[in-house]
Amino acid sequence: MKSYQKLSTAVPQPASCRLEEEGHRFDCYPERHVVVTQELCESRGCCFIESPPPTGGKRGVPWCFYPPDFPSYTLESLNQTALGMVGLLVRREKAYYPRDIKVLRLDVEFETDTRLHVKITDAASPRYEVPLEVPRVMKRAENPIYSLDFSWDPFGLLLRRRATGTVLLNTTVAPLIFADQFLQIATSLPSRFLYGLGEHRGSLLHSLDWNTLTLWARDVPPTESFNLYGAHPFYLLMEEGGDAHGVFLLNSNAMEVALQPAPGLTWRTIGGVLDFYIFLGPDPNMVIQQYQQVIGFPAMPPLWALGFHLCRWGYESSNETWQTVRAMRNYQIPQDAQWNDIDYMDGYRDFTFDPHNFASLPSLVEDLHKHGQHYVMILDPGISRTSPNGSYWPFDEALRRGLFLNTTKGQPLIGQVWPGLTAFADFSNPDTHQWWLENLQRFHARVPFDGLWIDMNEPSNFMDGSEEGCPPGELDSPPYTPAVLGDSLSAKTVCASAKQKASVHYNLHNLYGLMEAKATASALIQIRGKRPLVISRSTFPSQGRYSGHWLGDNRSQWKDMYYSIPGLLSFSLFGIPLIGADICGFSGSTSEELCTRWMQLGAFYPFARNHNTQNEKAQDPTVFSPAARTAMKDVLLIRYSLLPFLYTLFHRAHLHGDTVARPLFFEFPRDVATLGLDRQFLWGRSLLVTPVLEPEVDSVTGYLPRGVWYDFYTGSSVNSSGEMLKMSAPLEHLNLHVREGAILPTQKPGTTSKATQGNPLRLIVALSSSGTAWGDLFWDDGESLDTFERGSYSYLVFNVTQNIFTSTVLHASTEATEVTINTLSIFGVREPPSKVLLNGQEKPFSYLDNQVLTVGDLGLSLSQGFSLQWL
Repeated sequence: MKSYQKLSTAVPQPASCRLEEEGHRFDCYPERHVVVTQELCESRGCCFIESPPPTGGKRGVPWCFYPPDFPSYTLESLNQTALGMVGLLVRREKAYYPRDIKVLRLDVEFETDTRLHVKITDAASPRYEVPLEVPRVMKRAENPIYSLDFSWDPFGLLLRRRATGTVLLNTTVAPLIFADQFLQIATSLPSRFLYGLGEHRGSLLHSLDWNTLTLWARDVPPTESFNLYGAHPFYLLMEEGGDAHGVFLLNSNAMEVALQPAPGLTWRTIGGVLDFYIFLGPDPNMVIQQYQQVIGFPAMPPLWALGFHLCRWGYESSNETWQTVRAMRNYQIPQDAQWNDIDYMDGYRDFTFDPHNFASLPSLVEDLHKHGQHYVMILDPGISRTSPNGSYWPFDEALRRGLFLNTTKGQPLIGQVWPGLTAFADFSNPDTHQWWLENLQRFHARVPFDGLWIDMNEPSNFMDGSEEGCPPGELDSPPYTPAVLGDSLSAKTVCASAKQKASVHYNLHNLYGLMEAKATASALIQIRGKRPLVISRSTFPSQGRYSGHWLGDNRSQWKDMYYSIPGLLSFSLFGIPLIGADICGFSGSTSEELCTRWMQLGAFYPFARNHNTQNEKAQDPTVFSPAARTAMKDVLLIRYSLLPFLYTLFHRAHLHGDTVARPLFFEFPRDVATLGLDRQFLWGRSLLVTPVLEPEVDSVTGYLPRGVWYDFYTGSSVNSSGEMLKMSAPLEHLNLHVREGAILPTQKPGTTSKATQGNPLRLIVALSSSGTAWGDLFWDDGESLDTFERGSYSYLVFNVTQNIFTSTVLHASTEATEVTINTLSIFGVREPPSKVLLNGQEKPFSYLDNQVLTVGDLGLSLSQGFSLQWL
């Protein structure tokens, strides 16, 4: 244990202040819209040095920053416990925010060899904590790959990776502050390769150039530097040398994370406790798995959720919606689900449909089901108050049962959303879940929907706070407000002082979407008895257990298409693999070229939905020229052919917390060139997608990491030394490459996932330079609950060594007996074979100059193992 000498706390001398390098100055006056003077700064006991403001209106080097001797907490005692240690932290001098907490309790638990849990709370009084189920550990880790030291005075944590000695956290760089409504802790970082901290729009790799990221759920079209729909206080950091670690702050209050060039990071939150989980990896895939061991693994989606979805706001009638579905069928373009936005409702009221324009909605849904397709519609959490008493059951009943968010006076808080004046369902109350279920049951009896799209659940409000504004007080006007859009916690949402069953909205705001998703997934399971599909706009850690997410109201612009990739990859880090963006853009009008390129990219979103706003021209595939329509259809057929591979990736996500869409650096962590790449991505470990993201080009430049990569379509190989390659990309072509050593299960595509499900399989084998390959396949009925947990599934492993392909059935179920493996395509067979033996019997084959061996007409049941040898 280390002890540091405490220095005097007199007004700092300029000399000690000037020793602080600019990148290492931690901001002592983070308040926005305040011109920080020397007087204001020194009243906080901090150093003041003016520096030139940066260009472009960004924040730059802080003028007011902490001196090395700024008063902090002292670690007064530290005792061993069964799981780690417990200590007391004492502050002798007040900091500058009201209601300093003088004595803190420090709990350290060595939970696993790769996970550390550090919690700092008020030693005397309980405080709000996030009601998330986290694992309870029974014994202390025996061989942790980390070591933890303490600075006693001032208090600080020093966390190191044992293998390399790298310091992962050092919180002595700035003082710990823990007041009732202002909690701050800072750390140095071992590198500048930082990811996560959502939801924001920007590149995948964060800039540490005085960049502040705010986490407070907000309804706003995705815009750089704004706080957006969800809150994910988790980061992943790549260390020099390729190791990775992650840090999760389990806190749901409004917060901001300030990044600076040191490299350093400061967490600031205005409530709750400091509850940190640190994940040691050491590989980035393992960090994300370890994070999900705490927040929960994602749910297994139904297979149809992985098909193509179509929606728009502005279909105007169920017949117009139906015409779009029929046009898609007419052109035999794959489609699994048709969606409706709010225009299906009667007066925008939940659980209703327009009796005139959408009178045929039940028939449309019946027709979709007849064709193996599915129906999803939107729901908002704002419940209309405008109907006469007794005429709108959802409002009347929720009022009777007391299920709305209330004002401080105990009356339902009234805001305004699409239907006009509304009250907001309180999903922190278990009784609300029951009322939500009853409403959905009543509606399902009329319109048998299959999935639900929950929107506006930040919650969004067209007025700030409520129709009466918000009351004066420290919940709605806290001593410190993080850098939220609108400069107020109630900007375009409800008052922070609103009362909910579990706590005040001040604490629960960022959890609203998660709690609604939980209620919605549970209701769908009870109504349909099958796996639910829920897509939510607002999200919080553990959301993947209940829903997927789309990236919100994007625009039909090329840059929005690019930004969808870092958005997609960030949500993979957050444990929400079912993720996509509105293909072709939501607002504004798309062009044929943009929509074609976006459909190619969107065909590789794990959740693929084309969605458009009202009063813009239609953008579904059927409305474009034959050439564009064909290009869109072709790429959707490729997606459908890959459904067995994609579905298996989701199984691995559900079981182990693997990512589905994956940044390149996850597979090549020691290749520094991959650390900033976010214009390409992988499916799993082996399928590389390189989309065109610019107008008027017929080529694309992409990075191929070291090794052999095969063209997905032809099987021709590229042996890369780790280089940027220019690839041909005419408008009808999306570049896809298969990584050496992979085996991809594919299937003859149909126009729905249901039609595809019965078709024969083709296995694509991409041999490594040493002639080996591996792959797997998870197979079940595609919709039943808990098939893996109940054992009603098949699982196969494929292997190649020494010119022998083997398929091994590790687990079998009846579904697999109905499907055959028909074709094997083996890429990278260097010598022309003289014969091919299937289970010892000769089979005809073809072999091309580009070293592709194909064996067809196998007709092998998926439920039987086999071997195939080429000589």
